[in-house]
Amino acid sequence: MAQSKTPGVSNVSWTSMQAYVLATICLVVGIAVGYLLRGSASSDSKPQPSVAATAPAGVPAMGAQPTPEQLKHMADKQAEPIVAQLKNSPDDPGLLAQAGNIYYDAQQYRTAIEYYDRALRAVPKDANVRTDMGTAYFYLGDSDRAIQEFEIALKDDPKHGQTMFNMGMVQWQGKGDVSAAVATWEKLLKTVPDYPERAKVEEMLAKAKQHTAIKPGTKTAKPASM
Repeated sequence: MAQSKTPGVSNVSWTSMQAYVLATICLVVGIAVGYLLRGSASSDSKPQPSVAATAPAGVPAMGAQPTPEQLKHMADKQAEPIVAQLKNSPDDPGLLAQAGNIYYDAQQYRTAIEYYDRALRAVPKDANVRTDMGTAYFYLGDSDRAIQEFEIALKDDPKHGQTMFNMGMVQWQGKGDVSAAVATWEKLLKTVPDYPERAKVEEMLAKAKQHTAIKPGTKTAKPASM
């Protein structure tokens, strides 16, 4: 994904950041796989398990799913150089956002939020970082706070496509408000016609509209799937 101009974190060159985060979420309408996009990502890696046949302590072996503790360990190691720089520049918004991104990609959302919050104290109108923080809140189960952060981001940048995409996902998956999600995604397609993930938006919009056609209380053989 792009940087602050298209989007990305304000004037910061990012390395080793994953473009997509996949979350499996249970919906009131069935099981769905939702893609929320991290606004400040530009490349494609996050802390990865070792591929060695015999993994060192704290790192999962090849093919093993890392535990939360192992992910935290890998994130801590990856963040070490940034944390060291922050000792001399504790309020540097770029460094703080990079640290937040590392922990976000390692699914350490509470730690990510701490760094994003510090970055936003320095640059309150950074819609990219605020979108990332809102998405982290969603993954922690706080959809209301996520939407609140997205709304602030859109006040600062009304055409921030990543924010609108994620807001639609949270409105649908987190709040069960399909109509709100449809309105958000339709606005996204209208206001940001060259949005890089336009095809994904159109796909999600079509599936959301399937649900709006089902009247409350209607029994169906199977729910419309995402």
